Amino acid sequence: MNINFKHIAIIGVGLMGGSFALALKAKGFKGKITGVGRSRKNLIKAKKLGMIDDYTTEYADGVKDADLVLLAVPVGRVEIIVKSISRVLKKGAIVTDVGSVKARIVKDVVPLMPEGVHFVGAHPIAGKECSGITCAAADLYLNARCIVTPVSDTDKKALGKIMRLWKAVGATTTLMGPEEHDLVFGAVSHLPHVAAYALVNGIMKVENSILRHGGRGLRDMTRIALSPPELWRDICSFNRKNILKSLKKFSSSLTHLTRLIEKSDWSGLEKEFRKAKEARQDLE
Repeated sequence: MNINFKHIAIIGVGLMGGSFALALKAKGFKGKITGVGRSRKNLIKAKKLGMIDDYTTEYADGVKDADLVLLAVPVGRVEIIVKSISRVLKKGAIVTDVGSVKARIVKDVVPLMPEGVHFVGAHPIAGKECSGITCAAADLYLNARCIVTPVSDTDKKALGKIMRLWKAVGATTTLMGPEEHDLVFGAVSHLPHVAAYALVNGIMKVENSILRHGGRGLRDMTRIALSPPELWRDICSFNRKNILKSLKKFSSSLTHLTRLIEKSDWSGLEKEFRKAKEARQDLE
C-alpha cells in the first residue's frame, strides 16, 4: 500500500470522510487516523465502528501532529476551519479536501498555508443521496474518478502523494485546473442537482399530492434531490457563475422543446429526443 503518511486527521467524519477512513483501514493502513468534528457523539460512534483511532472536537488539537489533513466538510465551512488550524499545522504536512467546487477553495485556502505546508485540492466523484456516518462504506471510492486540481505553484511532491493516496483507496485520478474543473462540473454535476430540485418542485406545482404516483423513472431522475440542501446551497454560491451559465443553456433547451410541442412539430421533437439518446449512450 503506497501511502506515505503516519498520522491522518479527517475533519468531518461523515459519508465522505468516514468512507475514506474505512477504505484506508480496509487497505491495511497501519498509521493513526484521528477524527475531528463538532459532534462528540458522532466521533464516538466512528471509533466504535473502527473508522478512527482517536477523536477530538478541538480542530487544532486534532491536526497538530498530522502528516495529512483531509477536509471532508461542506465547501462553505472550509475557509473558517483552515483559519482555525493553520497556525498549528506542522512543517511538511499536506492539506487536501473532497469538495465539488475547486477554484474558490484554492483561492481561499492556499494563502492560509504556513511555510512548508502544502494544499492540494481534490474532488472524488463519489457519493450517495444519504449523508452521515451510517452511510459510509469502505468501497465508496472503488473505481471512482478523483479529480486532483493543482495550480502552477503546487508542490510536486505533495501532488504525487495525493495522487498515490487516492489510487491506494481504489480511485482513478485525473489532473484538472480548478477553473476548468468548476466549468465542467457546473454542467455535469451542479446543474443536474439544481434541475432535480426544480423538477420535484415543478411537479408539486401541478398538484401537490401527485408526486407519490411517480414510478422508477421519476425516482431515477430526482434521486439526487435527496442530497443535503445546505450542501448544495453552498456549492451554488461558490460556483455561481458556471452554474448560471449551465442553467441558461438548460433553460434554452427547455424553451426549444416547449415551442416544438406548442407547434405540434413531432418530427422536430423526435429529432431532439434522438440526439439526447445518442449522447446519453456515451455515458454507458
